[in-house]
Amino acid sequence: MTLHVTNTLTGDTEPFEPQDPDDVLLYYCGLTVSDPPHLGHARSWVHVDVMHRWLEHLGYGVRHVENFTDVNEKIVARVGEDGADEADVAENYIERTLADMRSLNLLRAEVYPRVSEHVPEIVALVETLIEKDYAYESNGSVYFDVTGFEEYGKLSNQALEEIESQGDPDERSEKRHPADFALWKADGVDANAIEEHRHEDAAPAAEACETAQTWESPWGEGRPGWHIECSAMSTTHLGDTLDVHVGGRDLVFPHHENEIAQSEAATGQQFAKYWLHCELFQMDEEKMSSSLGNFVTVAEAVDRWGTNVVRTFLTAGSYNSQQLYSDETIAEAEERWDRLERAHEAATAAIDSPNASAKVTDDELREDVADAREAFVEAMNDDFNTREAQSALLEVATAINRHLEGSEDERADYRGLRRAVETLEELGGVLGLSFAGETDGSAELAGDVVELVLGVREREREAGNYERADELRDELEALGVEVQDTDEGPSFRLPGE
Repeated sequence: MTLHVTNTLTGDTEPFEPQDPDDVLLYYCGLTVSDPPHLGHARSWVHVDVMHRWLEHLGYGVRHVENFTDVNEKIVARVGEDGADEADVAENYIERTLADMRSLNLLRAEVYPRVSEHVPEIVALVETLIEKDYAYESNGSVYFDVTGFEEYGKLSNQALEEIESQGDPDERSEKRHPADFALWKADGVDANAIEEHRHEDAAPAAEACETAQTWESPWGEGRPGWHIECSAMSTTHLGDTLDVHVGGRDLVFPHHENEIAQSEAATGQQFAKYWLHCELFQMDEEKMSSSLGNFVTVAEAVDRWGTNVVRTFLTAGSYNSQQLYSDETIAEAEERWDRLERAHEAATAAIDSPNASAKVTDDELREDVADAREAFVEAMNDDFNTREAQSALLEVATAINRHLEGSEDERADYRGLRRAVETLEELGGVLGLSFAGETDGSAELAGDVVELVLGVREREREAGNYERADELRDELEALGVEVQDTDEGPSFRLPGE
């Protein structure tokens, strides 16, 4: 069976056929960095990571891009609490987010673009839409004309006349149609826009808004609209047409619908071939979210249960099925991981013991492992069905335990057990499980921190602050980080590498 995926765009489960038979272009709508990441974020991260791992297992090269939204009113609302200005708050949360990603044993994306780094591309995209009569300027803001894009609503299956007004109420007088959405917003951030998001320890709203980032544009000083950001970042790094665009179910409308409209209007090409949407994570019968305050942070979860239990819990349900967080579901994940780990340890100990025989053959063990492998592959090719894939792994553990119980007074099947161990490690690795023990991800985090510093250094150089850029390089080298500037950008080597 070849890989099939459920495409939100068509509503069908389809054979997966990327544009290039060797490489997959995958974009994931990343985090708005205004709060610590919670298990709801982790659920999507882990499932995208599993998709990445399975595609590589199938032999594809994967170009995985995941953005950080670092320009947002919610970030401004944290000024004075988590940083001195909008950029500082975003930097602090990006660092925490990267640490949480590493703690969850996520594969690295090819690049993590930020909105603040892609304003020139955003402005250019808006200019193209105006030139093609898909957008118009009004009082220094720019709006997308939804009536000009004939297929508007095709992702969310809505007719234009059924769509209510989009955007802030104060935009309505500037727009031609209530459903038109902002591509560029004039001026900075209004204090009223952040008041509901402020915490008690944050700076006063008016004071925080003074630190909000703005940029010059052909329409005056302002900030990008939300939807145009992902279109600009994804096409900059992956081209006009993506193979897979992943995001939360709650982003189908308006965010992903608007991404399609503005991207396809600008390029004349299909924006994404397959749209995959992660269902919401439930806690106390509500969506787990920062705004509702009903969340468990990634850091808390990993510290309490460990990476393997958290990933076992998150992959116990498929990406497109709802999942409930409760003491019972966590306890079940602990029990499942314990079964897998104990079986792996017991099989490894038996392989390394004098009781292992090169001539003993347990046909049932070997057949059970082969059947479990086949079931795992079938499950993953069935729209990344991690629930059934995890059940197949547990069948390997059952086969190991049965064999070892039956061989207490006899020799163990060395080759059969070795194949079982290899299967647990290989297929468990697809789910991001590690049988080598928990790691704290310190080396990976160090690399990510260095990349952050080099990013700051590049921005200092672009601004002409060469002395400060040299200081940052010297500070890194004083810590043993070897930095080398190349035509493709800076590269580095950590101490001991």
